[in-house]
Order: sequence, then structure tokens, then C-alpha cells
Amino acid sequence: MQTNRPFEYLIPDALSDVVVPGMRVEVPFGRGKRKIQGFVMKVKDTSDFQGKLKPIVRVIDLKPVLSNEMLKLSYWLADRTYSFQISCLQTMLPSVMRAKYKQFVVPIVENDPEVVALLQGKPTFEITNQLDDETIKLINKLRKNKKVDIQYVVQNQAVQVKRQAVTTDLNVIQLHEEKSKLRANAKAQIKLLEYLTAHLHDLPVEFNVLEKDYGISRAAIKTAEKNHLVKITEVTKLRKPVGMTPEKTTKMSLTDEQKQAVDQIDEAITDEDPKTFLIEGVTGSGKTEVYLQSIDKALQQGKTALMLVPEISLTPQMVNRVVGRFGDQVAVLHSGLSNGERYDEWTRIENHEVKVVVGARSAIFAPLENIGLIIIDEEHEASYKQDDNPRYHARDVALWRAKVNKSPVVLGSATPSLESRARAEKGVYQMIRMKKRVNEQKLPQVQIVDMRDAENSAVKGDFSPVLQASLQETLNKHDQAIILLNRRGYSSFMMCRECGFVLKCPNCDVSLTYHKDLGKMKCHYCGHEEPMPQFCPNCRSKKIGFYGTGTQNIEQQLNDLFPQARVLRMDVDTTRRKGAHAKILSQFGQHKADILLGTQMIAKGLDFPDVTLVGVINADTTLSLADFRASERTFQLLTQVSGRAGRAQKSGHVVIQTFNPDHYAIKDAAKQDYETFFKQEMYIRHQSNYTPYYFTTLISVANQDEGKTLKRSYWLKKQLQTALSDDAILLGPSPTMISRKQNKYYYQIIVKYKHEPKLHQRLLEILNETQADAKSGFTVAIDNEPQHID
Repeated sequence: MQTNRPFEYLIPDALSDVVVPGMRVEVPFGRGKRKIQGFVMKVKDTSDFQGKLKPIVRVIDLKPVLSNEMLKLSYWLADRTYSFQISCLQTMLPSVMRAKYKQFVVPIVENDPEVVALLQGKPTFEITNQLDDETIKLINKLRKNKKVDIQYVVQNQAVQVKRQAVTTDLNVIQLHEEKSKLRANAKAQIKLLEYLTAHLHDLPVEFNVLEKDYGISRAAIKTAEKNHLVKITEVTKLRKPVGMTPEKTTKMSLTDEQKQAVDQIDEAITDEDPKTFLIEGVTGSGKTEVYLQSIDKALQQGKTALMLVPEISLTPQMVNRVVGRFGDQVAVLHSGLSNGERYDEWTRIENHEVKVVVGARSAIFAPLENIGLIIIDEEHEASYKQDDNPRYHARDVALWRAKVNKSPVVLGSATPSLESRARAEKGVYQMIRMKKRVNEQKLPQVQIVDMRDAENSAVKGDFSPVLQASLQETLNKHDQAIILLNRRGYSSFMMCRECGFVLKCPNCDVSLTYHKDLGKMKCHYCGHEEPMPQFCPNCRSKKIGFYGTGTQNIEQQLNDLFPQARVLRMDVDTTRRKGAHAKILSQFGQHKADILLGTQMIAKGLDFPDVTLVGVINADTTLSLADFRASERTFQLLTQVSGRAGRAQKSGHVVIQTFNPDHYAIKDAAKQDYETFFKQEMYIRHQSNYTPYYFTTLISVANQDEGKTLKRSYWLKKQLQTALSDDAILLGPSPTMISRKQNKYYYQIIVKYKHEPKLHQRLLEILNETQADAKSGFTVAIDNEPQHID
């Protein structure tokens, strides 16, 4: 409560050389003896505080965990996102830093007398709370002189980090001598000594490397140890993210459009010009190669590069292309990694062992220094915006870091967000257009199927005769198909045909979804689940039916229609397990399946040469959402998924099934005509006063008591009215689309404005004034430029 400001503490004399900004420390807080963790923001010689300063209890880190750039960024981010600075600082660190972990001092110079005295014959020295200030001072001195390093090990992962390895004290001549003493039939021993001779400078080597790659068994190693030829030791192994097995790739020759793009970006890198480029390139126009060659330019100039890709479409394909080009210079950060893997990658970045970072939204906080280029692929994606505090947009943070590092930002998409495209129109961003596919291949032929006409509406199931015939033809040619349905589960809801009862979630205002494989009804908002009822809970009738269609249902229909086809399903349910995403895509890439069925996670970034057909089951799912971006999202999704077809030598065909064949978003997506869509959508946004013509701020209030929620909402509206001019538009309070989630009622207020100098300050005041409301069970959230308005 009320701690969103710095507090001053005394640095004990013994720690005066140790404490620096960016470290975490433990301090006594408040009147009691409560000890809490804080971040050192600044160190100064004097204090204006009149009373007696409390001293810092201990330092938690012996080296800063946040750089000066990150500390500065936290001030800007807290102000921009209306959140507390501490949540911004914590967001910048990998979650491991908030888990239980141990810190160890690891020697770099092993024969240094002070290092030897500290380690006392052990391989590492553990840093504990009980260490005295003198020891901390010594460790800090040794670290500054690069004689030791500090490593963190997450406690529950400490076991996994250690690996058995083999090394030897013998030199090449001694190894040759020992080899000549062996009998001719001691083949395993000879093989081991030959390996050691050839790789003497690469030791220690792990047991499993010798076993897997060289066929040298553990028994042979143990025998050599008994004969004093080798020593067995333990090494700390940095985990490699799962599913990374890229082949080395080289630069491709560029088309004229690609070359123009690379030249403009290279010039900005060389001139250290923090301008923003927007690449609008049709699907398959070779944007990735432009990114890779631009990254190469930054590296040649001794700089680093940061590339963001949307979360789960952080496809192993994209990661493998970057790692394939730049090898060990790349670190990968995304939510599919375990805490330990994520921390290992973070450590590699912090220790300057890597030059390129590829990751999802939070990778924008990677501790890279001297950034020469930031790339945001599929920049229109809503997943670049964080849903909870701090509600930042990765694009805004990228622009801030680019300014500080004097580096260009490249935003790329086949379907740029309207905000970005409008900025390019005004000259705020520099536009780069790529209108042709790399191999001069035509864009796929798109067919819109009207599901309202007699032939299609008479079909049992969800596949129109056109899509069925196209699928059969694709299977006959031994090509592959992608089927998109934007809903997981088996069907969307259960309804009684006798009394019309719909089974709803007890905590949220939504119907439960049927999951056939679990035999359960689930809520996709709070996770509530219950067994599937055998009769209607309301009128006890047995006439209950399932309506709507989910991916499991479509999978069943595909298996019935095409029993010979091999189908892979990809949605949140099938990709829960670690590495499942990469595994499904790799199976499809190796032609172990004919049809890939999935939700929108399969719509972007995939590049499979044998995919010649893309089918969209219900193009209207996103169109019917009560959100002003519904048309834009539908257009983007259909354009992206259509672009998965015919990317190599074979021509592509797309079938879009819809109940709204005349809607402009669907017609323009079929032609991949972004320009026409942009003009039409901008006209509608202008008419209804939405972004990019207006800035938008959303304030939401939640409480378990609906009356209290509404009362608080009206109080907030009054507070806002006093700070707004007549030009601003104030909407609400109104209930959100799903008005009750997890037993709380949600109401929202929307502010639309062009220029309101007093609004920012008033929102900061509201943030502080509503802190105390949390005690009464209120949640008040302020979202600047929301991605979804329910």
C-alpha cells in the first residue's frame, strides 16, 4: 500500500563498495520487524531525511540483475501503463528470480590464493544469508577482477543441471604411450584414448556425448578411470530449449524488393538512426530473409539484435531459421521453456555470450546491450499486448529501447494493424512494400463457399461438398491440407431440446464447453469442470444435444469422411505438454500426416512446401465478436491462413466457408487485398470514433457484489469527468460482454480522446486512490490502448 515511490536506506560501511543500482537487497520495512525485498534504484552520498535511516540488512545479489537502461525503462513503463514500478521491475526478470534458488561462487582463476582460500577445496562456494559482510566484500572484489563468477541454480532444478563428464591429466605424448601399451583387442580403451588425443582441448566431455556420438560405453570409461587414464568429474550443463535441431543455413540471394528493404534498414543501422520501418509484404514474400540479413548487418557492426515473434506462433520453424543462420550466438525466450531453461538463456544473454535474442512478448526486456536492431514480426498480433499488470505493448517498449540504443525498429506483417499502417501513411513510420512472392508463385486461388445455400445447408456435418471434394483431390495427389477452425473442444455448448436450458458455469456468465476426450464440460475462463449430464438438470428430460462445433468434433468428422487420411490436431488441449507444439509440426513436416487441423495457432508463420489446400470451417467465428476490431481480426486471420497454401512449386487452393459471403473483411481477405480493406475499415473507424482516430483508455471495476461494482464505477466516472474537456467521449459504466467471471461482476468505462492534458495525471491519482479498495475485494484496472473491448 502506498509504496509506489523510492525509500532511503543506509548502506553499512562494509557493503559500501558492493551496493550498486540494479541489485536486490533485503530491508526492514514499516514499524515492525518485517523484512522485504527491494531494488536499489540509486546510490547517493547524502540524504535529506531528518530521522535516522535504517540500514540495509543484506544484499540478495552480488551483481546487478537489472542494467541502468532497465531501471530507466521501469520509470517510463510504470507511468505509461498505470502500474506500480515494482511490478514493472519484476516483469523484467525471469520468473526464476522470484522462485527459490541458490547462488554459487564459481572459480574462473582456480589457482588464485584468495579463490583457493574461499573455496576450501570445494568446486563451488554457496552464498547464504549467514555470510558476513567481509566475505561478501571479498567475493565482490574477486568478481570485479574476473577471478570468480556468480551462478544461480533453481532449487528444484539443481539436480538436473549436473552431468557426469570425463577429463584427463595426461598430455598428448603420455596418451600415445598409454595407447601403445594396450592389447590390440582392447578396442573400447583404444577408441577412448584416440578420442582424448584428438579432443584434448575440448575436455571435459559428457558421458552421454561419448556414448551417443562415439559408441564409448560407461564400462570402458570406468575401466580407464581404474587405470588412472581419465578422471570423472561433474559439469554444470546449461539446458538447451527443446525442439531445436536446426540445420546450418546460408544467405539466400535477394529479389529486388528484398534488396531494397535490406538496403534501407542497413543504412539506418549504420547511421544509428532510430527510425521505424513498416514492412507490408504479402505472405511468402520473403520477410524472414530480410530480417536475417539485417540482423547480420547489425552483428557485423559489433552490435546485438532482438527479434520478437508472436507467442505460440513462435514456431520452431522460425526459431530454427534464426538459429540455423547464427548458431550459438542465439538465445531463445518463450513461455514453452521451463523456469530453468529460461533462466539459462537469460544468463547467456546477460553474460554477453549471445548476440541475437529471439522470443515472444517478454523477450523485449532481454538484458541485451548495444542493440543495433529490433524486429517485431507479425506486428499486428494482439498477443504483443500483456493482459495484466503492467499492461504494456511490446511495440511501445521496442520503440523506447530503440531510441535509447539509437537503433532502427522493423515491424513486419502481411496485414499490418490499422494503427501502424495509419502511422506509415502520416510518415511517422517509413513504409516498405513487398508485393511479390519470392518464387514468383501466384497467390493461392480462393473460393468462398456460401453455407446458407440449399446444397450446403443440407449437408450433415461441417464440410461443404466443395471442401470435401477439394480434400479428396489433395489426398489423391499425396499433398497436404490445413484445416482451420477457431474454437477448441468438441462442441460449444449443451442445450436441452425440451425446455431450452443451457448448462452454464457457476462462476462465470458463459456456457460450458463439451470436451469429448475428457467426457467433461469445461469453462474456458476459470477452468471449472463437471461431468457431462445424462439428462437436463432443469426438466430432467433426456433430450439434450450439443451445438456448435469444436476441433475435436471436426477431427471426428474428418476421420469418418476420410478414413485413410492421417489427421493431426493442434489446439490448446493437444499442445499442453512441453515440446508438443514442435513435435506436431515436425511430424507434419516429415509427411507423417496428411491433414493438420487446428485453431488460429496454425494460421501464421508455417512454411510447408506440400500444403496445397487450406480450408476454413467457419470464417464468421471472429466476425461475430462484440469487439470493434472483429473485422480487422477476421481479415488478418483469413489472409494469414490463406498464405499457408502453395508456398513452393505447387499452386495453392483455399476454401473459405462462411454465412457472411458479402462481408468486406471476407471478400478482401479472399483477394488478399489489404489496401481496399484498409480504406473501408478506416472509414468505419472514423465514423464510430475509434482508434487510430482516437486514443482509447479502458477502466474496469470488479467485485463479488454487483451493486458495489456499479456504485464504484459511477464514482470513477465522476472523477474522470472533472479532468476531461467537452471534446472527449466518455462511455459507460456498462457490464462487460461476459459480465461475471470467477464470481466477480465486471463493469467498464471507456474514454476516447484526441488531446486531454489533464487525463494522464487524473488516472495516476485514481490508481493510487483505489489501492485501498483491494481490501474490500475490488479490482480496478486501467488499460491504455486496449486490444479487446468486450
